[in-house]
Amino acid sequence: MQQAPVSQSIAVSGPTRNEKILFWASFFTLIAEGMGFSVRGGILLDWSRQFGFTQSDLGGITGGGLTGFGITIIAFSIFADRVGYGRLMVTAFLLHFSSAVVTLAATPIFHAYGKEAAYQCLYWGMFLFALGNGTCEAVINPLTATMFPRRKTHWLNILHAGWPAGLLLGALVGVFFKMVGNVRWEVQMSMFLIPTLAYGVMMVGRHFPPSETRASGITFITMLKEFASPLLLFLLVLHALQGYMELGTDSWISNITGSIMESPSRGLMLFMWTSALMLGLRFFAGPIVHRISPIGLLFCGAATAAVGLLLLGHAATAQGCLIAATIYGVGKTFNWPTMLGVVSERFPRGGALTLGVMGGVGMLSAGLLGSPGIGYTQDHYASHYLERVAPHTYERYMSDRPKGFLFFHKIVGLDGSKVAILSDGGAQLQRDLEIAGSKDPHLNTLNAWWQQAKAFEHEDGPPVKAATLHGDKKAMTAIAVVPTLMALGFLILLIYFRTIGGYKAQVIAGHAARDEKFLGGVEGTAGL
Repeated sequence: MQQAPVSQSIAVSGPTRNEKILFWASFFTLIAEGMGFSVRGGILLDWSRQFGFTQSDLGGITGGGLTGFGITIIAFSIFADRVGYGRLMVTAFLLHFSSAVVTLAATPIFHAYGKEAAYQCLYWGMFLFALGNGTCEAVINPLTATMFPRRKTHWLNILHAGWPAGLLLGALVGVFFKMVGNVRWEVQMSMFLIPTLAYGVMMVGRHFPPSETRASGITFITMLKEFASPLLLFLLVLHALQGYMELGTDSWISNITGSIMESPSRGLMLFMWTSALMLGLRFFAGPIVHRISPIGLLFCGAATAAVGLLLLGHAATAQGCLIAATIYGVGKTFNWPTMLGVVSERFPRGGALTLGVMGGVGMLSAGLLGSPGIGYTQDHYASHYLERVAPHTYERYMSDRPKGFLFFHKIVGLDGSKVAILSDGGAQLQRDLEIAGSKDPHLNTLNAWWQQAKAFEHEDGPPVKAATLHGDKKAMTAIAVVPTLMALGFLILLIYFRTIGGYKAQVIAGHAARDEKFLGGVEGTAGL
């Protein structure tokens, strides 16, 4: 992987063969990210059952899989041009492989050191995976904006179709292995290494074009000055809300919809449907923006997502879930890449830095707030519900340790292993005991508990199921507030741009985007 000479000009006659390969290699990095994210969402119940994690525990692990992303993309975006895109992609490749090694060590670590050690192993494995993801996106977003300077929003949407493609492939992997039966989660988790190897091979020996800012001689100080703009700061706040809503929710939505429809497999199928919807629609962002402008698209997306989440929180049937999830899926489809397109068009002198900070803020919000916050919300409503309607059942199924979130008080959620044992009458526990014998102290402890708790199986089943469903629905309803705030913010921006003559893409002199209609207005020049 090599960096092209700085003197090479940005292509104006269309991408070269080298650049096309770079674009599709970038597409594969997002497939790898999406597959890892999707498979992880599908095996949360396996982790909960095997290690005894609560929803808050699982939220912390999935949050680690997003937080590292935000940190890395911001850090590497600061000096991406100096280090070289090629070197960063080698780093991303190594981080992805090391994350697999750490994650797959969770089971032997659990047997040797217990539940807390397994939690740390999974957390840091996801963290390393996120570091690899962040390193990739510190490269691929500014790279795409550089290779397609005339239609940034359109091509960034196409690039980010790789994300739902990965989500869909990860879900299909889960379906296939469930059909095969008795396939451990470690095998499923390893599948993201296939597209990882693909993007690594495709990028070997490639020449990376210089960014618009580097080719134009823009200094780091000039890039940094872009953050003095109130508009950019406002967009950062809105993208933080987007990260919370989209990625935080997607960490949970398969499990939550599976709970509402009383079938984990149906929840997975619904997740596959919304991912396929995103994959197809992102190829058509350009024609839509032609008509309503990027800000109009963002407003419509946020408002639609809010309606979908609100309906999910009140869905009572499989048909209701399908309709609500479809509305939510359409709503979230364009917002992330379109936000990147808007920042690249309005603040081209910020280059990789503004794009990196934008993506990083979204990921940090999802990792630090979205995923753990949604897990905490589920635990909060489920545990309080069960404690109120069946206090003795709650005592039997409560976790052995409290969990908090930010400044909210600590709560004692439901133990995932115990709930899983109740759901299948201890069948999986017995199979695990037959395999492990008496060597696993955790299984022995659970078995001893179940021998006492199963006498109350018929009494405990309905309220535990109702409590889980109550927590899931309440979480969806609470999340709907986030895209509602986003829609209000985009409405303010629509009014603002109308007062100044419409949305206009700012361009660096010599790199003008020629399609005025696509950009939603006549472009202005960000001269040097």
